[in-house]
Amino acid sequence: MADLELERVRKLTRVLDHYMVDPLLGFVLPGIGDLIGSLVGLYVVGIAVRRKASPVIVARMLLNLAIDAGIGIVPLLGDVADIAFKANDKNLRLLVDRPDTRKATARDWLAVGGALVAFGAVVALAIWAVVAVVRAIT
Repeated sequence: MADLELERVRKLTRVLDHYMVDPLLGFVLPGIGDLIGSLVGLYVVGIAVRRKASPVIVARMLLNLAIDAGIGIVPLLGDVADIAFKANDKNLRLLVDRPDTRKATARDWLAVGGALVAFGAVVALAIWAVVAVVRAIT
């Protein structure tokens, strides 16, 4: 029997990274598009959490999304780098290739907390950048 949940993740990854919807969102909607792409990418992280993936794997997934959003914020150059980075594809590979379900240690949870802080900082930076651009235009 096919794993429908994993098939949905594969389709989402294909659309975002292989059909370049994620970089195009960032190009068309600077800052906001990168934020939207990262928030959609959290679906894969949510599936990993539901499947009880190791907190270290979840942390790596969040860091991939943070890096993707961070480089995507840079106009044009960031969008080109976003095409090459493919955070969602990396996260799919982590989900499929490393379904580690071992018991999490305190150190694992610190890694997850650090990744969440990094992700939140990048999202906050994206929001700040969009607000700054809007204020400069008006």
